[in-house]
Amino acid sequence: MIVASKLKKKYGDFTAVDGISFTVKQGEIFGFLGPNGAGKTSTINMMIGLSRPTEGEIIIDGIDVRRQTKKAQAIMGIVPDVSNLYNEMTGFENLCFCASLYGLPKKEREHKARQLLERFQLTGIEERPFKAYSKGMRRKLTIAAAIIHSPRVLFLDEPTAGIDIVSARQVRELVLGLKELGTTIFVTTHNIEEAERICDRLAFIANGKIVADGSVKELMDQVSHRQAMQVVTDANVGGLIGGLQARFEGSIIEQIDDRSMLLKSRNQIPLLPLVEYLSRHGISVYEAKYVRPSLEDVFISLTGSEKPLISRNKGKGGQKP
Repeated sequence: MIVASKLKKKYGDFTAVDGISFTVKQGEIFGFLGPNGAGKTSTINMMIGLSRPTEGEIIIDGIDVRRQTKKAQAIMGIVPDVSNLYNEMTGFENLCFCASLYGLPKKEREHKARQLLERFQLTGIEERPFKAYSKGMRRKLTIAAAIIHSPRVLFLDEPTAGIDIVSARQVRELVLGLKELGTTIFVTTHNIEEAERICDRLAFIANGKIVADGSVKELMDQVSHRQAMQVVTDANVGGLIGGLQARFEGSIIEQIDDRSMLLKSRNQIPLLPLVEYLSRHGISVYEAKYVRPSLEDVFISLTGSEKPLISRNKGKGGQKP
């Protein structure tokens, strides 16, 4: 559905996007991940025709976006990171207005607007002005406006940025529902956990270049360790790190704080020898749980950007032995 080839975007001497290529299959959710300033928004702006590539081409459903911008935009739905709806219009009026831009007759656009308000759980507030909506409501209505003409491709730029947890969950459910209807979805985000939940395939971008792409499983397989165990004790473990490293050969041991550590290994980490070793040194284990490598670990191992935050793994995928 989407083919991007050798895309480059320069602003004077600064290269925001540096010759990237990728494809997106029909009906999948493709995640574009990277920190702020990595080139995500510059890429999406080129794809939706708001910015011309310095080099390269973008083909969407067989349409060359650079040469046939209006034709390509007719099959797109676009949800920018900041809402583009009108504050003084009601929710219903905003939806009808957006539908009119795509040429839908009045009866049809009003019918579809009511359908979307119900699907997005916005009935009862459709007569309020958009400026009176909460951030979560504003985000949902913006997505509804983007799909009112049943686009084949939906672009979402940071879809849950700045909204509360409940609204973010609702937005994710709406996105997954659109995928079930056959919509191809391209989403940019710096939220690794969100991408892992909803995306079929991902691409990591850093400093304007794609450093890896593939399914979540394929990317997970690239981390240097497969197993990890987080251990919380009743005393300072700092003096035992070296001995543990020697005892569990091939493992990497990181001290999280005075009384907790993380053991990483490509092989299964046995709990009993670990408990016995600590016990011999007068230290008891309060808690031990297996944690799986995260997409954050993958990104950091590929880019070397910074040490992962251990707190991101707490309670995720862990089972207390």
